Amino acid sequence: MSRDQSPAGRERVVQGDLPTLVAIAVIVYAVADVLHEGAGHGGACLLTGGHALVESTVHFDCSADNRLVDAAGTIANLIAGAVAWRMSRVRWHSIHVAYCVWLTMTVNLLQGGGYLLYSGVANIGDWADFIKGLGPQAVLRVGLIGVGACLYAFFVWIALTALAPFVGGDLASRWRIARRLTLGPYLAGGILSCVAGLFNPVGMILIGISAAAASLGGTSGLAWMWQFFRNPRFRTDGPQLGPLRRSAGWIIAGAVTAAAFIGLLGPGVRFR
Repeated sequence: MSRDQSPAGRERVVQGDLPTLVAIAVIVYAVADVLHEGAGHGGACLLTGGHALVESTVHFDCSADNRLVDAAGTIANLIAGAVAWRMSRVRWHSIHVAYCVWLTMTVNLLQGGGYLLYSGVANIGDWADFIKGLGPQAVLRVGLIGVGACLYAFFVWIALTALAPFVGGDLASRWRIARRLTLGPYLAGGILSCVAGLFNPVGMILIGISAAAASLGGTSGLAWMWQFFRNPRFRTDGPQLGPLRRSAGWIIAGAVTAAAFIGLLGPGVRFR
């Protein structure tokens, strides 16, 4: 794996290439969305004998909705996050690939845990539909909130420990590096999701309850987790990775992904 433990190398990470980070974030957020709507809801729809009707960046319509379809979007994100977590333990030769794997893990896990918490609090979304008719709604919502909050905290901790090799061990600079690697991509992913959501065929309400909720809300841990690196008791010892420099290939791939995500999937794809 590419490494650079010199002070100069760490400084280049602090000044890490923002266009490349944004491009990677665009790809990761778009893929997480497709996994949730298409592979998750869409796959469960087909498996249970339904027919896919419409898929956009903020919803999936199935001819026969059921609880498995409701739950499958979150399940798909959690599976993707678990696979990426396992992949994050591989010694990648490219820091760009290593960071993409870390962000894929983090976004999918946080969206998965966050959705349970969100549905429990707001009483809307996939898991609010899932628990309808299963028993006392107040009790079940409290259960969603409790499970979602515990999972979210656990996933933030996993993300933090896996982020440590990217930020170095210098207490004075590591939180700035962590902020660079989390906050910019978080905003990029949220903007991408909301812009694509503007074109959805259902209505503007889905921008708030789906696009913004999943991206800005679900992955909000990325907006604040970097502050843990201010604490000297949070250890970041061990092998460190080199600087994440500008990559024209990743930037082009991010631009193509954004165009397809907004222009093609944003307005929705009709299957029947």
